[in-house]
Amino acid sequence: MGDSILGKQSSAPHEVVPASTFTAFGLKAEAMPIAPGLHVVATPIGNLGDVSLRALGTLAAADAIVAEDTRVTKTLLAHYGITSPLVAYHEHNAAVIRPQLLARLRAGAALALVSDAGTPLISDPGFKLVADALAENISVTSVPGASAVLAALVVAGLPTDRFFFEGFLPAKSAARRQRIAALAAVPGTLVFFESSRRIVETLVDLAAVLGGRDAAIARELTKHFETVRRGALPELAAQLAREATPKGEIVLLVAPPSDAAAALRSDDVDDKLREAMMTLSVKDAAAVVSAETGQPRRQVYARAVKIAGRGK
Repeated sequence: MGDSILGKQSSAPHEVVPASTFTAFGLKAEAMPIAPGLHVVATPIGNLGDVSLRALGTLAAADAIVAEDTRVTKTLLAHYGITSPLVAYHEHNAAVIRPQLLARLRAGAALALVSDAGTPLISDPGFKLVADALAENISVTSVPGASAVLAALVVAGLPTDRFFFEGFLPAKSAARRQRIAALAAVPGTLVFFESSRRIVETLVDLAAVLGGRDAAIARELTKHFETVRRGALPELAAQLAREATPKGEIVLLVAPPSDAAAALRSDDVDDKLREAMMTLSVKDAAAVVSAETGQPRRQVYARAVKIAGRGK
């Protein structure tokens, strides 16, 4: 019997299974055996050269590779001559496949978990599998490597001592602005994933809520057409609105609130509230001003209610 869907098996009890191999730099290398358990393996985010030798060895030696999209992972495996069997594991089949994977792990298998690109569990369905494996005292090992979040942070030119990864914002503008307002006071750089078709709308909403904060748009990181654009949110929104829809994967980063915004006097906040309430409800005005100034939303709302009450 050959490879099964969940692992490599020998055809006889005492048959010696050939050593697993991978090819790198034009040379074939033998992969060292790996311990039973779940191995969380980072893969390249674009440039196939951004994979570690440890990751290649782990993928080659694994009884099976658990992949979000097997078609994507096959490209990487083919490039490095890795023949480990693949198992598709994504949000649509997770409820069915996860128990099978856990059973295999309990039986002593060594499985490698990968995402479409980068580090697994960052905006992909791997978290539940890892959590369930740990709950059953199954070993979970990290094989670190590329990450779009970190790759974007180091080239954005924005503060990196603190950052908050949000993932994708809501698709609808109203919900998106509400979520942006909730993130406005976070004392660190905000990191988002965004689709190319929605990037202009998102920039407009970020500018409307956060004002003129500095930002960066990192597109197609590590690939041939990698670009990083930096500027204030309103400027970036206006620039992209005049251009054709950009292609490729996008990481969007926004600077934290400035010290000046955090130190605004109460009179400044009141002035901003009065101006905002000329076109917005008390609640919405408070949300916008809280986001713009970095002041606690509850306190800003209380001031807005007082101002509105004095106007009656």
